[in-house]
Amino acid sequence: MFKQLISGFGLFSGAIYPFLALALFKRYPYLWRYLIIPILVNLILGLGIYAELLYLGWTASQEWILDWTIWVDKAIANLPPWLYFLEIILVGLAWIVRVLVGLLLLIGTGFVLAQFGVLLGAPWYGKLSEQLEKIKTGDVVNIEVGLVRDVGRALVFELKKLFLLVSLGLPLLIFNVVAGIGAVISTIGGLILTATLVCLDFLDSPLERRRLKFRQKLAIIYKNLPATAGFGLVCLFLISIPLLNLVTIPMCLAGGTLFFCDRIYPRLSSQSERYPLK
Repeated sequence: MFKQLISGFGLFSGAIYPFLALALFKRYPYLWRYLIIPILVNLILGLGIYAELLYLGWTASQEWILDWTIWVDKAIANLPPWLYFLEIILVGLAWIVRVLVGLLLLIGTGFVLAQFGVLLGAPWYGKLSEQLEKIKTGDVVNIEVGLVRDVGRALVFELKKLFLLVSLGLPLLIFNVVAGIGAVISTIGGLILTATLVCLDFLDSPLERRRLKFRQKLAIIYKNLPATAGFGLVCLFLISIPLLNLVTIPMCLAGGTLFFCDRIYPRLSSQSERYPLK
């Protein structure tokens, strides 16, 4: 029980995997050869994404905040003298909104960068994941299905992630119109959804080599809660840090393979689940 409390009942033990990957890179320097090109790709991609999305998002948010400030000024002007203490509350709310908008922009931009970065760096990340699995388990499972089917599976995977994002994200966005509890539900739900998608991305290499279905991948994530929640949340935080995320994206992907080898692979209940198409 004490160990469970220390590890957050698995939450913190899942969160350490990106940092375990960093330690493994130090032990096996040859692994860096699989990271040089993806980091360069992330650098070029990151400059473009941050120049466009972050700038446009920040400009739009500042316009919204300006409208909010004007509304606050009008509200304060119409307050009776004995309610002027509300000015402090309204101004405080305005600053909280500024901070939240900034954080959401960083998270959103980092998430977009991770989506494209993982996709474009897939050939090198795939090799890195294979090397890590070999180090951890002594073997590499890679079920060949042919180039055409492989590309098709990758496209279907991205489309299903997009469907998941839209089908759950839009209802959560609508909750924002409900004052108070609606915003809380929308924020928490959005965080859970984004962390799930991040888990799918960073755990996908070893799962895809076994050609698991999309639903099987989702089931594995939820069967391994709360460790997967800790892993997804810390990865979401790491990829949201500008510039540093150029390095943390491959770090999280490597952490996903280590997470799989330590916590998922040993729990697969049968040989047929480990090698589903054989």
